[in-house]
Amino acid sequence: MCRVVDLRQAVLAKNDEAAQVLRTELTARGTTVVNLLSSPGSGKTALLERELLLARERGVAVAALTADLATENDALRLARSGVPVKQVLTDGLCHLEAAMLGRHLDGWLPGDTRLLFVENVGNLVCPAGYDLGESLRVVLASVTEGEDKPLKYPTAFGLAQLVLVTKTDIARAVEFDEAAFRANVEQVNPGVEIVLTSARAGEGLGVLLDRALEVGAGGGAHAPVMARQQHAHPHAHAYAHGHSHGHGHDHDDEHDHGRDEDHDHDHDGEHEHPHVQTAAQTR
Repeated sequence: MCRVVDLRQAVLAKNDEAAQVLRTELTARGTTVVNLLSSPGSGKTALLERELLLARERGVAVAALTADLATENDALRLARSGVPVKQVLTDGLCHLEAAMLGRHLDGWLPGDTRLLFVENVGNLVCPAGYDLGESLRVVLASVTEGEDKPLKYPTAFGLAQLVLVTKTDIARAVEFDEAAFRANVEQVNPGVEIVLTSARAGEGLGVLLDRALEVGAGGGAHAPVMARQQHAHPHAHAYAHGHSHGHGHDHDDEHDHGRDEDHDHDHDGEHEHPHVQTAAQTR
């Protein structure tokens, strides 16, 4: 057990170092990274497409990178906004890592990009533990997922700097209890902003873009208590990021248990579409 914990701490520490380097480099060139995390089917892609369209209308230079285990479907949807989009196929890997992201941005990301939205793999377990060099971490949850989602995934919600509730146009139909959801988020992440959104009805549209621009302009993002605790107790890093093996895992989210080694062995296969590049991350 100790060896497993030590290995995970080493992997996460290496990722944190790469993330800080990437954050420094991108910030220096005026690019703010927004890391979007959610369960599969949360409506993340639909909302992001609307935000990208709005950014283009406002003349904000944005780009999007989306990660999936397979298919280019999300990238093709996002490309309809007309902004630069790149698809990363992880080939079974349940999350992105900072070094991986950096390689995929190299030579692709336009130099004038103010905001880069990273749509992480649909999963609230593995991605929660990996800093991607983002300046704003956003967690999304749909009204169909249950008010107790923040309590089931305390690391994902506990490290969020912004929480978006999606699909609010059907909230009444599914009897979503907004007050209970807010209370549960507050329990794991006191003070974080919670925004109600609907890609279909337009509720909350533009808030994600506004918050990202505010952070890029030097505005302070929310500082989660959990993040401060991790900084104060670095040896608890592996468990704080949701990787403890002493408890059962939630199998609603896809995750891979044999991937503790470094994932630098990247072989890109590019497929060109209008505004889309696809990179396959293979074993």
